[in-house]
Amino acid sequence: MKKYFLKIFSVSVLLLLLTTTCTKEKHVAYVTLSKPTLTLKVGESAILTATVYPPEAINKNVIWSTGYQEIVAIENGFLTAISEGIATITVTTEDGNHTSHCIVTVIHPGESEMLMVNGGTFTMGISDNENPVHTVFERPTHQVTLTSFKIAKYPVTQKQWSAIMEENPSHFKDDNLPVENVSWYDAQTFISRLNEATGKSYRLPTEAEWEYAARGGNKSKGYKYSGSDNLDLVGWYTFNSKNISHPAGNISPNELGIYDMSGNIWEWCQDWAAEYSNKEQTNPQGPETGTCRIARGGSYRSDYLLCRVSFRNSINPNEHNSETGFRIVLVENP
Repeated sequence: MKKYFLKIFSVSVLLLLLTTTCTKEKHVAYVTLSKPTLTLKVGESAILTATVYPPEAINKNVIWSTGYQEIVAIENGFLTAISEGIATITVTTEDGNHTSHCIVTVIHPGESEMLMVNGGTFTMGISDNENPVHTVFERPTHQVTLTSFKIAKYPVTQKQWSAIMEENPSHFKDDNLPVENVSWYDAQTFISRLNEATGKSYRLPTEAEWEYAARGGNKSKGYKYSGSDNLDLVGWYTFNSKNISHPAGNISPNELGIYDMSGNIWEWCQDWAAEYSNKEQTNPQGPETGTCRIARGGSYRSDYLLCRVSFRNSINPNEHNSETGFRIVLVENP
Protein backbone atom coordinates (compact mmCIF):
# COMPACT_ATOMS: atom_id res chain seq x y z
CA MET A 1 0.00 0.00 0.00
CA LYS A 2 2.87 2.34 0.88
CA LYS A 3 4.62 1.66 -2.44
CA TYR A 4 1.38 2.24 -4.33
CA PHE A 5 0.91 5.57 -2.58
CA LEU A 6 4.45 6.63 -3.43
CA LYS A 7 3.89 5.78 -7.09
CA ILE A 8 0.72 7.83 -7.23
CA PHE A 9 2.47 10.71 -5.45
CA SER A 10 5.43 10.58 -7.87
CA VAL A 11 3.18 10.55 -10.92
CA SER A 12 1.18 13.48 -9.54
CA VAL A 13 4.33 15.52 -8.94
CA LEU A 14 5.60 14.72 -12.43
CA LEU A 15 2.32 15.78 -14.02
CA LEU A 16 2.33 18.97 -11.97
CA LEU A 17 5.86 19.77 -13.10
CA LEU A 18 5.02 19.08 -16.74
CA THR A 19 1.89 21.20 -16.53
CA THR A 20 3.80 24.06 -14.90
CA THR A 21 6.57 23.84 -17.50
CA CYS A 22 4.13 23.82 -20.41
CA THR A 23 2.27 26.78 -18.91
CA LYS A 24 5.50 28.79 -18.62
CA GLU A 25 6.48 28.01 -22.21
CA LYS A 26 3.23 29.48 -23.45
CA HIS A 27 4.04 32.94 -22.11
CA VAL A 28 5.76 35.38 -24.48
CA ALA A 29 9.56 35.40 -24.19
CA TYR A 30 10.40 38.11 -26.74
CA VAL A 31 9.34 39.72 -30.03
CA THR A 32 11.29 40.63 -33.18
CA LEU A 33 10.60 42.84 -36.20
CA SER A 34 11.24 41.89 -39.82
CA LYS A 35 13.60 44.86 -40.26
CA PRO A 36 15.68 46.77 -37.67
CA THR A 37 16.09 49.75 -40.01
CA LEU A 38 14.16 51.03 -43.01
CA THR A 39 14.52 53.89 -45.49
CA LEU A 40 11.43 55.30 -47.18
CA LYS A 41 10.76 58.27 -49.41
CA VAL A 42 7.95 60.68 -48.63
CA GLY A 43 4.70 59.08 -49.81
CA GLU A 44 6.06 55.52 -49.86
CA SER A 45 4.65 52.66 -47.79
CA ALA A 46 6.05 49.47 -46.29
CA ILE A 47 5.00 46.60 -44.06
CA LEU A 48 6.76 45.53 -40.86
CA THR A 49 6.10 42.05 -39.51
CA ALA A 50 6.26 41.27 -35.79
CA THR A 51 7.11 37.70 -34.76
CA VAL A 52 6.32 36.61 -31.20
CA TYR A 53 8.33 33.85 -29.49
CA PRO A 54 7.88 31.11 -28.57
CA PRO A 55 5.57 30.07 -31.42
CA GLU A 56 3.24 28.32 -28.98
CA ALA A 57 2.70 31.45 -26.88
CA ILE A 58 -0.97 31.85 -25.99
CA ASN A 59 -1.29 35.64 -26.41
CA LYS A 60 0.51 36.88 -29.52
CA ASN A 61 -1.25 40.25 -29.67
CA VAL A 62 1.03 43.26 -30.16
CA ILE A 63 0.63 47.04 -30.02
CA TRP A 64 2.26 49.33 -32.59
CA SER A 65 3.37 52.83 -31.65
CA THR A 66 5.63 55.74 -32.53
CA GLY A 67 6.32 59.12 -31.03
CA TYR A 68 6.83 60.56 -34.51
CA GLN A 69 3.39 60.50 -36.11
CA GLU A 70 4.28 63.58 -38.14
CA ILE A 71 7.03 61.55 -39.87
CA VAL A 72 5.56 58.04 -40.15
CA ALA A 73 1.97 56.84 -39.76
CA ILE A 74 1.60 53.23 -38.61
CA GLU A 75 -1.36 50.88 -38.32
CA ASN A 76 -0.97 47.16 -37.62
CA GLY A 77 2.54 47.14 -39.08
CA PHE A 78 1.62 49.13 -42.22
CA LEU A 79 3.83 52.23 -42.50
CA THR A 80 3.28 55.38 -44.56
CA ALA A 81 6.05 57.98 -44.83
CA ILE A 82 4.64 61.47 -44.29
CA SER A 83 7.58 63.86 -43.97
CA GLU A 84 11.37 63.84 -43.93
CA GLY A 85 13.04 62.79 -40.70
CA ILE A 86 13.89 59.81 -38.49
CA ALA A 87 11.25 57.91 -36.52
CA THR A 88 11.37 54.96 -34.13
CA ILE A 89 8.64 52.36 -34.56
CA THR A 90 7.97 50.25 -31.45
CA VAL A 91 6.06 46.99 -31.20
CA THR A 92 5.01 45.85 -27.70
CA THR A 93 3.52 42.50 -26.72
CA GLU A 94 0.36 42.47 -24.61
CA ASP A 95 1.81 39.54 -22.69
CA GLY A 96 4.86 40.67 -20.75
CA ASN A 97 5.34 44.08 -22.42
CA HIS A 98 8.27 42.83 -24.51
CA THR A 99 9.39 45.33 -27.17
CA SER A 100 11.29 45.56 -30.43
CA HIS A 101 12.18 48.63 -32.49
CA CYS A 102 12.73 49.72 -36.09
CA ILE A 103 14.47 52.99 -37.00
CA VAL A 104 12.76 54.50 -40.07
CA THR A 105 14.51 57.20 -42.10
CA VAL A 106 12.23 59.18 -44.39
CA ILE A 107 13.94 61.06 -47.21
CA HIS A 108 12.97 63.42 -50.03
CA PRO A 109 11.58 61.66 -53.15
CA GLY A 110 14.66 62.82 -55.06
CA GLU A 111 17.13 61.33 -52.58
CA SER A 112 18.81 57.92 -52.59
CA GLU A 113 19.32 55.33 -49.88
CA MET A 114 22.92 55.88 -48.84
CA LEU A 115 25.46 53.30 -47.66
CA MET A 116 28.54 54.00 -45.58
CA VAL A 117 31.87 53.16 -47.20
CA ASN A 118 34.48 53.03 -44.47
CA GLY A 119 37.79 54.64 -45.41
CA GLY A 120 40.92 52.72 -46.29
CA THR A 121 43.82 52.30 -48.69
CA PHE A 122 43.59 50.37 -51.95
CA THR A 123 45.45 49.83 -55.19
CA MET A 124 43.78 51.84 -57.93
CA GLY A 125 44.12 50.79 -61.56
CA ILE A 126 45.14 47.51 -63.20
CA SER A 127 48.45 45.74 -62.60
CA ASP A 128 50.93 44.82 -65.33
CA ASN A 129 50.27 41.10 -64.96
CA GLU A 130 46.64 41.66 -65.97
CA ASN A 131 46.50 42.15 -69.68
CA PRO A 132 43.03 42.54 -71.15
CA VAL A 133 42.51 44.79 -74.15
CA HIS A 134 42.59 48.60 -73.81
CA THR A 135 44.21 49.02 -70.39
CA VAL A 136 46.82 51.76 -70.96
CA PHE A 137 44.46 54.35 -69.43
CA GLU A 138 44.15 52.14 -66.33
CA ARG A 139 47.89 52.20 -65.56
CA PRO A 140 50.09 52.65 -63.62
CA THR A 141 48.63 51.22 -60.44
CA HIS A 142 48.98 53.49 -57.42
CA GLN A 143 48.03 53.51 -53.76
CA VAL A 144 45.04 55.67 -52.82
CA THR A 145 43.83 56.42 -49.31
CA LEU A 146 40.26 57.61 -48.80
CA THR A 147 38.38 58.83 -45.77
CA SER A 148 34.91 57.39 -45.11
CA PHE A 149 32.01 58.54 -47.28
CA LYS A 150 28.40 57.64 -48.10
CA ILE A 151 27.44 56.54 -51.59
CA ALA A 152 24.04 55.74 -53.11
CA LYS A 153 22.95 52.13 -52.99
CA TYR A 154 21.55 52.50 -56.52
CA PRO A 155 22.09 54.81 -59.50
CA VAL A 156 19.65 57.74 -59.60
CA THR A 157 16.33 56.48 -60.95
CA GLN A 158 13.92 58.20 -63.28
CA LYS A 159 11.46 58.58 -60.41
CA GLN A 160 14.05 60.47 -58.37
CA TRP A 161 15.05 62.59 -61.34
CA SER A 162 11.45 63.52 -62.12
CA ALA A 163 10.77 64.44 -58.48
CA ILE A 164 13.47 67.13 -58.74
CA MET A 165 13.54 68.10 -62.42
CA GLU A 166 9.83 67.59 -63.28
CA GLU A 167 10.70 65.94 -66.59
CA ASN A 168 12.30 62.72 -67.83
CA PRO A 169 14.88 62.77 -70.64
CA SER A 170 15.51 59.00 -70.61
CA HIS A 171 15.35 56.87 -73.74
CA PHE A 172 13.97 53.83 -71.86
CA LYS A 173 11.18 55.10 -69.64
CA ASP A 174 10.12 53.58 -66.31
CA ASP A 175 10.20 54.99 -62.78
CA ASN A 176 12.52 52.25 -61.52
CA LEU A 177 15.01 52.38 -64.39
CA PRO A 178 18.19 54.44 -63.97
CA VAL A 179 17.87 57.88 -65.47
CA GLU A 180 20.02 58.19 -68.60
CA ASN A 181 20.46 60.49 -71.56
CA VAL A 182 21.78 63.10 -69.11
CA SER A 183 25.03 65.01 -69.51
CA TRP A 184 27.55 65.64 -66.76
CA TYR A 185 26.19 69.18 -66.51
CA ASP A 186 22.63 67.87 -66.28
CA ALA A 187 23.72 65.73 -63.32
CA GLN A 188 25.19 68.82 -61.68
CA THR A 189 21.90 70.68 -62.11
CA PHE A 190 19.98 67.81 -60.52
CA ILE A 191 22.38 67.69 -57.57
CA SER A 192 22.21 71.46 -57.06
CA ARG A 193 18.40 71.39 -56.94
CA LEU A 194 18.42 68.31 -54.69
CA ASN A 195 20.73 70.08 -52.25
CA GLU A 196 18.47 73.12 -52.26
CA ALA A 197 15.39 70.98 -51.63
CA THR A 198 16.92 68.92 -48.81
CA GLY A 199 19.46 71.26 -47.22
CA LYS A 200 22.07 68.52 -47.62
CA SER A 201 25.32 68.38 -49.57
CA TYR A 202 25.30 65.78 -52.35
CA ARG A 203 27.77 65.53 -55.23
CA LEU A 204 29.08 63.09 -57.80
CA PRO A 205 31.64 60.59 -56.50
CA THR A 206 35.26 61.19 -57.31
CA GLU A 207 36.75 58.58 -59.58
CA ALA A 208 38.73 57.13 -56.66
CA GLU A 209 35.63 56.93 -54.47
CA TRP A 210 33.71 55.23 -57.26
CA GLU A 211 36.39 52.58 -57.84
CA TYR A 212 36.91 51.93 -54.12
CA ALA A 213 33.16 51.47 -53.58
CA ALA A 214 32.86 49.28 -56.69
CA ARG A 215 35.69 47.07 -55.42
CA GLY A 216 33.84 46.56 -52.13
CA GLY A 217 35.79 49.03 -49.98
CA ASN A 218 37.54 47.44 -47.03
CA LYS A 219 35.36 44.32 -47.52
CA SER A 220 36.75 43.74 -51.01
CA LYS A 221 37.30 40.16 -52.13
CA GLY A 222 39.33 41.29 -55.14
CA TYR A 223 36.71 40.60 -57.78
CA LYS A 224 37.14 41.66 -61.40
CA TYR A 225 33.63 43.09 -61.49
CA SER A 226 31.69 44.81 -58.74
CA GLY A 227 30.67 41.88 -56.52
CA SER A 228 31.82 38.85 -58.51
CA ASP A 229 34.18 37.41 -61.10
CA ASN A 230 31.05 36.28 -62.96
CA LEU A 231 29.56 39.35 -64.61
CA ASP A 232 26.23 37.60 -65.28
CA LEU A 233 25.59 37.58 -61.52
CA VAL A 234 26.12 41.29 -60.90
CA GLY A 235 25.78 43.24 -64.12
CA TRP A 236 23.63 43.88 -67.18
CA TYR A 237 25.86 43.92 -70.26
CA THR A 238 25.70 43.11 -73.94
CA PHE A 239 25.29 39.34 -73.49
CA ASN A 240 22.42 39.33 -70.97
CA SER A 241 20.71 42.75 -71.15
CA LYS A 242 18.69 42.26 -74.37
CA ASN A 243 20.06 45.67 -75.33
CA ILE A 244 17.96 47.59 -72.79
CA SER A 245 18.58 49.07 -69.34
CA HIS A 246 17.16 47.29 -66.29
CA PRO A 247 15.55 48.43 -63.02
CA ALA A 248 18.06 49.60 -60.43
CA GLY A 249 18.85 46.87 -57.92
CA ASN A 250 17.41 44.06 -60.04
CA ILE A 251 20.59 41.94 -59.82
CA SER A 252 23.05 40.92 -57.07
CA PRO A 253 24.96 43.62 -55.12
CA ASN A 254 28.66 43.80 -54.29
CA GLU A 255 30.34 43.21 -50.93
CA LEU A 256 29.00 46.50 -49.53
CA GLY A 257 25.43 45.95 -50.72
CA ILE A 258 25.81 48.42 -53.63
CA TYR A 259 24.02 47.59 -56.87
CA ASP A 260 24.68 48.13 -60.59
CA MET A 261 28.30 49.28 -60.46
CA SER A 262 29.19 46.90 -63.30
CA GLY A 263 26.98 47.30 -66.35
CA ASN A 264 23.47 48.72 -66.80
CA ILE A 265 24.57 52.35 -67.26
CA TRP A 266 27.83 54.27 -67.33
CA GLU A 267 28.08 56.53 -64.28
CA TRP A 268 29.48 60.05 -64.34
CA CYS A 269 32.27 60.84 -61.86
CA GLN A 270 33.31 64.28 -60.68
CA ASP A 271 36.83 64.17 -62.19
CA TRP A 272 38.24 65.49 -65.40
CA ALA A 273 39.89 62.69 -67.38
CA ALA A 274 43.70 62.45 -67.23
CA GLU A 275 46.41 59.81 -67.17
CA TYR A 276 47.30 58.21 -63.86
CA SER A 277 50.37 59.03 -61.78
CA ASN A 278 52.21 56.29 -59.88
CA LYS A 279 52.40 58.48 -56.76
CA GLU A 280 50.49 57.65 -53.59
CA GLN A 281 47.46 59.90 -53.12
CA THR A 282 44.98 60.79 -50.39
CA ASN A 283 41.42 61.74 -51.35
CA PRO A 284 42.41 62.65 -54.95
CA GLN A 285 40.11 65.04 -56.79
CA GLY A 286 41.52 64.70 -60.31
CA PRO A 287 42.96 67.52 -62.44
CA GLU A 288 41.56 71.03 -62.26
CA THR A 289 40.86 71.26 -65.99
CA GLY A 290 40.30 69.00 -68.96
CA THR A 291 38.17 68.30 -72.00
CA CYS A 292 36.36 65.10 -70.95
CA ARG A 293 34.91 63.79 -67.70
CA ILE A 294 35.36 60.28 -66.33
CA ALA A 295 32.52 57.74 -66.55
CA ARG A 296 32.72 54.30 -64.94
CA GLY A 297 31.11 50.88 -64.83
CA GLY A 298 30.07 50.02 -68.38
CA SER A 299 26.50 49.75 -69.65
CA TYR A 300 23.88 47.36 -70.98
CA ARG A 301 25.60 47.66 -74.38
CA SER A 302 29.16 47.10 -73.10
CA ASP A 303 31.17 43.90 -73.38
CA TYR A 304 32.68 42.32 -70.28
CA LEU A 305 36.02 44.16 -70.61
CA LEU A 306 34.36 47.55 -70.17
CA CYS A 307 32.48 46.48 -67.03
CA ARG A 308 35.61 45.77 -64.97
CA VAL A 309 35.99 47.87 -61.79
CA SER A 310 39.26 49.34 -63.07
CA PHE A 311 38.09 50.34 -66.55
CA ARG A 312 38.01 54.08 -67.28
CA ASN A 313 35.92 55.84 -69.88
CA SER A 314 36.16 59.52 -70.81
CA ILE A 315 33.15 61.34 -72.25
CA ASN A 316 32.51 64.93 -73.29
CA PRO A 317 30.58 66.46 -70.35
CA ASN A 318 28.01 67.91 -72.78
CA GLU A 319 27.17 64.52 -74.29
CA HIS A 320 23.77 62.87 -73.84
CA ASN A 321 23.24 59.19 -74.58
CA SER A 322 20.97 56.35 -73.48
CA GLU A 323 23.83 54.53 -71.73
CA THR A 324 24.99 57.16 -69.24
CA GLY A 325 23.56 58.24 -65.88
CA PHE A 326 25.00 58.67 -62.39
CA ARG A 327 24.82 57.97 -58.66
CA ILE A 328 25.49 60.38 -55.81
CA VAL A 329 27.66 60.76 -52.73
CA LEU A 330 26.58 62.50 -49.51
CA VAL A 331 29.00 64.92 -47.87
CA GLU A 332 28.03 64.98 -44.20
CA ASN A 333 30.48 67.68 -43.09
CA PRO A 334 30.89 69.98 -46.11
